[in-house]
Amino acid sequence: MRRGDRPVLAGRNAAAVRALAVELGLEHRAFALDDAPAADEALRGMTAVVHCAGPFVRTSRPMADACLRAKAHYLDVTGEIEVFEALAARDAEARDAGVMLLPGVGFDVVPSDCLAAHLKRRLPGATHLILAFHSVGGVSRGTATTMIENLHRGGLVRRQGVLTRVPAAWKTRAVDFGRGPRTAVSLPWGDVATAYYSTGIPNIEVYTTATWPLLLAMRASRLVRPLLASPRVQSLLKRRVRSGAPGPTAEQRARGRTVLSGEVTDGGGGRAVSRLHGPEGYTFTTLTAVAAIEKVLSGAAAPGFQTPAKAYGPDFVLSVEGVKREDR
Repeated sequence: MRRGDRPVLAGRNAAAVRALAVELGLEHRAFALDDAPAADEALRGMTAVVHCAGPFVRTSRPMADACLRAKAHYLDVTGEIEVFEALAARDAEARDAGVMLLPGVGFDVVPSDCLAAHLKRRLPGATHLILAFHSVGGVSRGTATTMIENLHRGGLVRRQGVLTRVPAAWKTRAVDFGRGPRTAVSLPWGDVATAYYSTGIPNIEVYTTATWPLLLAMRASRLVRPLLASPRVQSLLKRRVRSGAPGPTAEQRARGRTVLSGEVTDGGGGRAVSRLHGPEGYTFTTLTAVAAIEKVLSGAAAPGFQTPAKAYGPDFVLSVEGVKREDR
């Protein structure tokens, strides 16, 4: 709103949406995603939707359906590989409708996607991409819920262009984020999907920093995968999440920071390494989502499935306040 935008707030909880809209002086609408007529009425006249209701594996399809019917561009802040792949499969449908499908306009995956594209630009013949991130800050209930729902699935990498299941905490590696090597562990981050569409690099792995207790817990989860998938355990874990704080406080977000490291190789001795520094993850998400919707409202909305770097280039993330990139 400080930028002069007047978004229409929407959500499933009418009372909560109304209270926030009144506080901000904005128009609001409430509807359930499984109510197609109500969704169509709510999206009437909208240019674009920034979808923030997760877990996106359950909510993205009905919202994307509504956007395609309304000819409104679809953006979201997911990091879920399944969602990226599902929307990528609708590329032709979106092109025919003249609608852009742009998932991942938050911390998942704008900074890492732009870093991947920048590395591809530095080493055009790259065949292998490794991304890693270190983030200081907490997690929201939505993020925690998504993590719980995927505990039993293990890891995911891309090999020769194909998404491939691997065990949880499949690999570790030492990554220098600028203050010396830190232990990082592999995880199924969104770039395993999106970086392939952005760069064409066929082999992709993503890592995050982890303490040894967390690493051991991740490896131990391999032994209890059926238990972690059971409805009873899932329900118990989600209840614990709901009983906790909704997410990091404003003070925690202000103190947080994020560093990403990326490396590409070409199999012939070529190598390029770059880093990206930015704010805490949820602050990052707010800033990149606003930057993306402003691009859309300015007319930069190519129909079809897009990734942030594919739509707006490797330097898109550098337009965000507090972000800097360095090559090594």
